[in-house]
Amino acid sequence: MVKINGEMYDYANLSITDMLNKFNYNSKRVAVEVNLEIIPKSEYDNHVLNDEDSVEVVQFVGGG
Repeated sequence: MVKINGEMYDYANLSITDMLNKFNYNSKRVAVEVNLEIIPKSEYDNHVLNDEDSVEVVQFVGGG
């Protein structure tokens, strides 16, 4: 199980890109932190989530 934004999901062995797609996040408009480390966007396809990882996804919202 992987903790994502405080909730548990069975997303171990998914790449960050795959995880973002499950939540319908636009990877260009988010920042992802895994176990307190910010993951560069260039690594989203290669970084695989492990059991017991803690993930925070922050979505950027434009406005005025």
